[in-house]
Parts: sequence; structure tokens; C-alpha cells
Amino acid sequence: MSEQSIGSERLLLGADGGGTKTVVWLARSCAGGPSYAGGPWEVLGRGLAGTGNPRAAGFEVVQANLRAAIDAAFADAGLPRATVDAACFGLAGAGRVAEQAAIADWAHASGVAQQVQVVGDLELILPAGDSAAVGDDGPGIALVAGTGSVALGRGQSGAAARCGGWGYLLGDEGSGYALGLAALRSAVRSVDGRGPATSLLAAVQQALSAEEPADLIAKVYAVDMTRQRIASLAPLVFAAEATDPLARSIVEGAASDLAEMVAALAAKLPLKAGGYRLAMAGGLFVHQPSYRERVVSNLCERQIGPRDTSVVADPVRGAVHLAFQMAVNQAAKSAGEVKG
Repeated sequence: MSEQSIGSERLLLGADGGGTKTVVWLARSCAGGPSYAGGPWEVLGRGLAGTGNPRAAGFEVVQANLRAAIDAAFADAGLPRATVDAACFGLAGAGRVAEQAAIADWAHASGVAQQVQVVGDLELILPAGDSAAVGDDGPGIALVAGTGSVALGRGQSGAAARCGGWGYLLGDEGSGYALGLAALRSAVRSVDGRGPATSLLAAVQQALSAEEPADLIAKVYAVDMTRQRIASLAPLVFAAEATDPLARSIVEGAASDLAEMVAALAAKLPLKAGGYRLAMAGGLFVHQPSYRERVVSNLCERQIGPRDTSVVADPVRGAVHLAFQMAVNQAAKSAGEVKG
């Protein structure tokens, strides 16, 4: 592969690899030059492939998926495959140095980029927030509420810490899985008379094609019942909360759990009210605005509200931004060496 640049602009590559898919964006940037809409770079092409978790799928599978997604991004941009100036890979299951080094070595050997950075996928969320477009790299907390839940923060000194992320057996409070499971438990408790009547019973029966309440046992304990399938029941709780007090209490409790996670992380770093930005990612936050508002409101009640918030629908944006920062730093270093 040959190096390719467009005038003074630089080619950038960002990848977000999760358990089910790998998303790659190819972008171009003009370091120190005019900003494009939404940031100092613009997307030229997008690519999509399978899993990007090397710990779960193995390095060979992930490397093949990265290669396929990168090829697709160049094809989408109408450009020949080339070595980009900087690339950042944010991959689930790549939080350790050994895993990051293995992916970085592959990227260098394959001629993907001149500069390569590999981080865990959670580290993409803060730079993917709206403030990242203007280079806000100060204190912040990334809060994820999807199938699972976790929070990752950065303090004033740059120190990092996390809270949650213990998985569905030990944690995942406020997640889609937690909400879906609460709906199921509330439904069967209402059947027993151990809990109040709730519209969630009929809702989960319909969603799982259970003709009778007793049929829920076979449906829930079936071998093909996954955490993702249970998490997919979460929208039923949001849909019912306007008329069902029990559904409303489930949502309020889940929002409180997420706020508690952020508050605990803020105390660790430490961060003060109004002294950090909050980037919110995951399907629940992207598709349920009222849930975001509840979490922020709860934080304010705890007197640890953020300075501002952003919703991150595309974490891969953070990978491109980190690649952009690498390109800018390299350009500054090169300029200094020339002057010297």
C-alpha cells in the first residue's frame, strides 16, 4: 500500500468493534485548517463487518473483520485502498496491553496506517461526544446503558476510573437487561398475587408468544433465550409507564441506579457538580430521551449534575477523533523538528 493524502489533508481511520459488529469510518482532515460540519474532519466512507471482540472471537477472526470493514469503507469512499496517516481501533475485549499490541502490530504489518492506537471500546465514548469536536478533552464521564451498563470517567488530572460493568449476574443495573428482567419478574409476581396487577404481564406474554402466564417459564428458560432477547423487552416498560405505576417505578429505579453509578465515579476521580461533561451511549439512551432526562435529573438531585451532556449514537466517531488528534500531534512534532 502507498501513503495517500489529499493536498494538505490527512486520511484517518476509526474502528468501533463490539460483540456483534465492527464499524469503520474513513475520514479526511486538514490539521489546523478549516473545520467541517460537526468537527475538524469529514467522513468519506463507511464499512461494516462482523464481531470486533478479539477476546471472544480470537485475533484471526477480528483481523479478518477489520480488513473487510476497512476495504468496505474505502470502496464506499470511491478510493483505492491506501495507508492512512492515523488509525484508532476501539475494540471490546482489547482493554489489556497484550491485546492492544497484537492488533497494533497487525495494523502496522498490514500497512493500515502510519500511526496506530488501540483502546477498549468504552474509551471511544467521551471523544465521540459533541464537545470532542472542539477538542474538549477535560474531565468527563461516559455512561453506557444498552444490554448492559457501565461508566468510565476521566478526572482533572487525566486519571481514569470505572464503575459497573460487572455483567448481568453481578451488576448491569439500569440496563436493558435489568429493565427486561424487572418486567418479567413483576409480571409473574402479579400472577401469584405477590405484587400489584400490571399491564406488563400481557405485554411480555405477547412479546414472547406466551398464551398463558405459565408458558413464560418455557419461553424464558429456553436454550435460545439470550440476555439480548430479555433486554429487548425494556421498551415495553417505557411504553407502559404513563399508565402503569409499577412500570414507572421500575424506570425510576433504573435511572437512579445509573445516577448512583455516575455519582460513585465522580467521587472517585474526584469531580464536582458542573465540573465534568457526561456522554451517554447505548440503545436505551439513544432511543429513550426521557430516560436520559431522568438520569440527569437524578444527578442534579444528588448535587453532582454535569456541566453538559451529549448523546453518542456512533462511538466510532470517537475513534476518528482520536486518530485526528494523533495526526495533529504528529504534524506539530514534524513542524518542530523542521524548525529545530
